[in-house]
Amino acid sequence: MTDADFAFLRALLKQRSGLYLGPDKRYLVDSRLGMLCRRRGISSIAVLVQALRQGQDAALEAAVVEAMTTNETLFFRDSTPFDLFRNVLLPEKRAENAASRTLRIWCAAVSTGQEAYSLAMIIDDLAPDLAGWTIEILGTDISEEVLAKARRGIYSQFEVQRGLPVQMLLRHFSQIGDTWQISERIRSMVELKPHNLLEPSARFGQFDIIFCRNVLIYFDVETKAKVMAELSQRLTPEGAFVLGAAETVIGITTTIAPDKLQRGLYRQQGSLRASTAFALPFQPPRKLAATA
Repeated sequence: MTDADFAFLRALLKQRSGLYLGPDKRYLVDSRLGMLCRRRGISSIAVLVQALRQGQDAALEAAVVEAMTTNETLFFRDSTPFDLFRNVLLPEKRAENAASRTLRIWCAAVSTGQEAYSLAMIIDDLAPDLAGWTIEILGTDISEEVLAKARRGIYSQFEVQRGLPVQMLLRHFSQIGDTWQISERIRSMVELKPHNLLEPSARFGQFDIIFCRNVLIYFDVETKAKVMAELSQRLTPEGAFVLGAAETVIGITTTIAPDKLQRGLYRQQGSLRASTAFALPFQPPRKLAATA
């Protein structure tokens, strides 16, 4: 791969997905796009770039973006955000939205669905306390391939062993050979749609809680600011924003600021307030009534 080809690919990926590749990521491009070339019968990355330069194959461009996108995820990843959701955010929203009895959640960059389904399982566990509520969970991702897997809800033994409590596995999944499929009930709680975070999102409406974890780390500062400006427009005045442990909005936006008590939790600057409770350790799900 020539320097010119690498520069072209870096510019294309940033324009199409916001992904920033430093000069030291050349090996990653060689590895991932080399595999893409082999799958598609393309003789070399140089030939791939030549086809991309013509700008007439949108499907090929999408395949390149998908090949270069990191889709690492797992159930209840990092645990702390899910402690926050169960023990802090849900009680807050039950009080704030008591009149409307509605709750809207957006999982941006949902990948193969584990984050959104983890939230759905928590909500299902608390069904008696949320009776009569309308709760929507939207999961979006730039990759149609990972969304297709999320819709199927089928995971390997390795995938369900990573962070998923055994009680939830037995309650919410059915074994199919050497794989596990999450129940139709949990899948029906999550709506999955394609979306590029660089594009407008007004069509999705407003959300009480937005999860956008471990995404900003792949963007440069300019792109981070653009994404945060758009996402902040989708958050209700009392809304909550959850980032990954290694991410921050400091120096990127002034519309959202860190919560004073909770790591990884951010709130709209205009209505900034500290959480009223610390997150408690994650507890195994309790049994629901038969009608839940």
